[in-house]
Amino acid sequence: MPVFFARRHKNATARRSNDYKKYVTMAMTWNRNALLTTLLLWVLLLVQSTPTSNHGGRKLFGLRKRRERRKREAAAYIKLRQAGISEVGHTKEAKALRDYKLRKKKRKGLGVLRKGDKSLAASLFPGVTPEAYQPGEKVYMITELIQSKKTHVPFQFYDLPGCGEPSFLKTFERQAKRHQRKNLGARLQGMGLNPAPFEMRVLENKGCTALCEVNLPARPIKWLRKLINQQYRIHLSFDQLPVLMRSSKMNYAVRGYPIGFKAPPSYTGRSQDEFFLYNHLKFMIHYQKDAQSGGVFITGFDVYPVSYKHDTDGATCPGSGSSRFRRRLDEGDEDDDFEDENEEVVIEDDDQDAEESTEEYTEEDGIAEIVNDPETYLQLRVGAEGEALRVVYSYEIHWEESDLSWADRWDVYLIGSADDDIHFFAIINSLMIVLFLTGAIATIMIRTLKKDISAYNDVLLLEDGSEETGWKLIHGDVFRPPSTSPLALSVLVGTGSQIGMAFFITLMAACLRLVNPIKKGQFLTAILIVYVLCGSISGYVSARIYKFCDGKNWKMNTMLTAGALPGSLFGIFTVLNMLLGLRGASTAVSFLTLLGIFALWVCVSSPLVFVGSFFGYRADRVEIPSKVNQIARVIPDSPWYSTPPLSYFLGGILPFGSVCIELFFIMSALWLHQIYYVMGFLLTVLIVLAATCAEVTIVMTYLQLCAEDHRWWWKSFANCASAGVYLFGYSFWFLWTRLELEGFLPRLVYISYMGMISLCFGICCGSLGFLCAFYFNKTIYGALKFD
Repeated sequence: MPVFFARRHKNATARRSNDYKKYVTMAMTWNRNALLTTLLLWVLLLVQSTPTSNHGGRKLFGLRKRRERRKREAAAYIKLRQAGISEVGHTKEAKALRDYKLRKKKRKGLGVLRKGDKSLAASLFPGVTPEAYQPGEKVYMITELIQSKKTHVPFQFYDLPGCGEPSFLKTFERQAKRHQRKNLGARLQGMGLNPAPFEMRVLENKGCTALCEVNLPARPIKWLRKLINQQYRIHLSFDQLPVLMRSSKMNYAVRGYPIGFKAPPSYTGRSQDEFFLYNHLKFMIHYQKDAQSGGVFITGFDVYPVSYKHDTDGATCPGSGSSRFRRRLDEGDEDDDFEDENEEVVIEDDDQDAEESTEEYTEEDGIAEIVNDPETYLQLRVGAEGEALRVVYSYEIHWEESDLSWADRWDVYLIGSADDDIHFFAIINSLMIVLFLTGAIATIMIRTLKKDISAYNDVLLLEDGSEETGWKLIHGDVFRPPSTSPLALSVLVGTGSQIGMAFFITLMAACLRLVNPIKKGQFLTAILIVYVLCGSISGYVSARIYKFCDGKNWKMNTMLTAGALPGSLFGIFTVLNMLLGLRGASTAVSFLTLLGIFALWVCVSSPLVFVGSFFGYRADRVEIPSKVNQIARVIPDSPWYSTPPLSYFLGGILPFGSVCIELFFIMSALWLHQIYYVMGFLLTVLIVLAATCAEVTIVMTYLQLCAEDHRWWWKSFANCASAGVYLFGYSFWFLWTRLELEGFLPRLVYISYMGMISLCFGICCGSLGFLCAFYFNKTIYGALKFD
């Protein structure tokens, strides 16, 4: 592949790395308490560095030793890089470079969450042991999705106009599917479990082997050109390792390989852009020998795509002219599944990777020398008279022993990703918000409330103290049920409780290694199952609140709690699924999968909601410390900061600000296909978010009660629920600055899914805010003595 594409990719990788630092710097500057952060860290540094005793002197000596070791490691890294050693190779020197780059990921992080991990493989795949393959054993590659960062409409491998499903498919289903099965999350994400059509055996090199011959008419060619222009990449895996395109010369590695590449006129010397197809694949499988079993461990899985126009007589691939070929499309055939769209081609290529490193693997051990050469590129264009394009798909496999151990084989996949320090910065940013709110609440609870309660109980109020102690004047109205739709409020609070509890339990399971977020669909499956099983929580909470509000229509309350949010999300998902199905996307799930989701909702979640509601209505009514007056108190004019919608705007800033930095990495994993595995950090951010919502609602509710406004029910919910509006607005910023989506359907899918996520996030935060405000009111009014 052309070298200039690799340079563009290398520059793009550097830009992405700089974007992480730029984003964190911007978010930390946005935080109002950055000065407090600096002062706190400075004080901690002074305390740690001051040798007040012999123990302090030993700590200072250890700190100096660590600094000296870091300097030596940095000097060794610079020396190896200056010597031309690549970070993505399989040598011991390359491993040393990766160890230095990933040193912050490999250290003991977050206490017990990664205390026993000795490698990134143990952190990514806890409890997984290496599988030893015996020489000559028949093994299979697995096809993944064909994805693009420009359009989130993936396709399956066999959707491409190429070779069909292999003849050994039934054998694979009998052998492999006994060990690997698709879960619900994998089905919803469109991930299949199908073998690639490449036959291979362990430690047996295979030279250029013709796979099939295909005659492509005009419409499939137009579709392939469109896919290449949108930078679609083909993903395969072997022994759970995603296939990599790596270049030691350019020092980069990227998952998957492109369908082809687009060359500008400055490169081809022609008047317009030309598209070329990768039809020959060079697989490089690296292994480490196992002395005990006599087998091998897989430590690397690489591919080097080549665009090569095979001779018509098949001289470049043995057997290409024999009956081993399978023809799928004859000349002149039409396939209506391909879109016919004449669009203008634009040069934008970060992922059209160069493949000059194929020259490293020339004719050796029977491998034919097929390299990228402009003279032999396979151009995607029909003939002069409209005849179909003849394409020969071929491949070759080479096994190579590596110095890399099995435990370190995942290191190269995390090169260039954000360090754990950035996640620490996100947590520190969130903690500063919590500390700020904690100080405000401490002022309210210790100085103001304690003084007011003591003075009120001792009947020592001054005549001019009514304005300062106005919250006590509304004790007969503060627990008056809301006049505006108590049914909707109880349903929303119950649903938010279910969402929050499901997410918390799932994250705890991930931190305890019960759920592996790296495995296909496992985390999504866990969230769905736990959410369904938490249906009794939503029913119970909703019933208790609705009963406190003297609601009578308990059947409607229970049915809305069981079906309002799940039904809405299921309806939106069904419409999107129909649109994706019409487009032919792999994420369009089957009718049986939709039926299974519907059965989980109707047969499991809804009955649990009814069970929770039954116990909630049977429980005693929540006791309150003061009686409710028969006539509601007149509400005076509220100050500007407690008047909607400004109070909603102010209330949602801090909950969203506590998660905004970590949210950037989560959305990058969702929409940019990056690896996210730091569940401990995510759990910490979730706890900080809960603390922030609780403290925000306490402060806002207190200010509202001081203004003698007893209508806190909906306001306490909306003050924190407005964080979901911020999240939805943030998703638009992410769309315009980080994503390069093309077409109406990809944007519709993105906005729809982010809308559903923002809705759930807002309901969860609002539910937590309401419950904390209710508890706060019970506490402060319970400390008063009433006549």
